[in-house]
Amino acid sequence: MKLLDGRTLLANIKEELKSEVAAIIDHNERPPHLAAVLVGNDPSSLSYVASKEKACHQVGITSSVYQYPENFTENELLRVIDFLNNDQDIDGYIVQLPLPPHIDPNKIIQSISPDKDVDGFHPYNLGRMMMGQPSFIPATPLGIMQMLERYQIETEGKHCVVLGRSMIVGTPVSILLSRKAKPGNATVTLCHSYTQNLKEICLSADILIVAIGKPHFVTADMVKEGSVVIDVGIHRIPDSTKEKGYTIVGDVDFEEVSKKTEWISPVPGGVGNMTIAGLLMNTLKAWKQRNIRQNIY
Repeated sequence: MKLLDGRTLLANIKEELKSEVAAIIDHNERPPHLAAVLVGNDPSSLSYVASKEKACHQVGITSSVYQYPENFTENELLRVIDFLNNDQDIDGYIVQLPLPPHIDPNKIIQSISPDKDVDGFHPYNLGRMMMGQPSFIPATPLGIMQMLERYQIETEGKHCVVLGRSMIVGTPVSILLSRKAKPGNATVTLCHSYTQNLKEICLSADILIVAIGKPHFVTADMVKEGSVVIDVGIHRIPDSTKEKGYTIVGDVDFEEVSKKTEWISPVPGGVGNMTIAGLLMNTLKAWKQRNIRQNIY
């Protein structure tokens, strides 16, 4: 068993981005600027935004956070988005999900300028991704593809099974893996809550990507010997033996499944780090695209 180590990959990508941002600053240009909009106090969202801020500072990207209370209205949020769409000093921004129940996430996402949509959730970017055209790829799928590429995991002609069909992870990554590209050219099966014979399908997977949102859902008897398993899930499980009072686990029973795999991503230390990497890469890309249009870069 070998680890798909997201921490090491993120550190490497940060160094690459840091060099590029330093070159931008050396040319007396404004560094890339990423903003995050946060409504409410969801602990996971707060943690992710804090990690994003830290990573931005480490590579020289400017970071801003617009945080609002739980009762912030949809119209108020739309006004913030309009401001960010027109702010020439911001290259890209994210609206952190989940949003409070009274706010329609689809309406919010569709209001984001596609040119600043570094989360890659706008229908414009998803459509271009599906057509194989240049676009912002959602951060987690982009991170997964980087993980496969940088660890030289062969995908061509392989059977890849994706558990979970969300537009944040499962559906985009299934499209990316099926595209005529490298990594890509895989035969992809996308599974969900209505899939029958799930165990048999998982056992046929050369590459198994798990984003189903259930702790330890994938067990050793569902995984083929010598396969590659990428665990996207992250859950806090109460644990009185830990100082923080909880243990972080994924959608995969790592301890048992890892005994059968050739490669496996850990939780924590795997895909979560690569999501940050994907967001940083998209932010630099947004800066380049804006400055190319303005004949600066």
